[in-house]
Amino acid sequence: MAFRFSLAAVLVVRENALKREEQALKTIQLEIAGIARQVEELNTNIASTHNARELALQHPIAAAQLHSFQQRVQALVEAKKTLVHRLQILELDRERQMKVYQAAHRDLETIVEMFNEQREAHDREHDRNEQKHLDDIFVARRQRN
Repeated sequence: MAFRFSLAAVLVVRENALKREEQALKTIQLEIAGIARQVEELNTNIASTHNARELALQHPIAAAQLHSFQQRVQALVEAKKTLVHRLQILELDRERQMKVYQAAHRDLETIVEMFNEQREAHDREHDRNEQKHLDDIFVARRQRN
């Protein structure tokens, strides 16, 4: 008799749910990494703009050019603030999604444990039946002889 797990459909659903939650978590983590990279690029741009301004100030420059440097730095700082805010939101999303993923993982673990227990019980019963069958054959041969 072949083993049939009565909750096989539930197992498949839980596996799919875990994969879906894992993919959502990976998507958030990729977005976090992308935004963190953008923040680093902005930091580099801010530093290079400051350096360019300091270098330009070593020579006489027009006030418009100095104003241009300042506007560029302000624009970069504002962009950085926006990205840092988005990064904070994504970190909260990541924490929330991690909890959802962990719950899905626990749910799957529960079903897998049930599967393993039922499989082991089935295997033990199968082994007992097979041993009983062999014992019956042995007894029948002894009685014949």
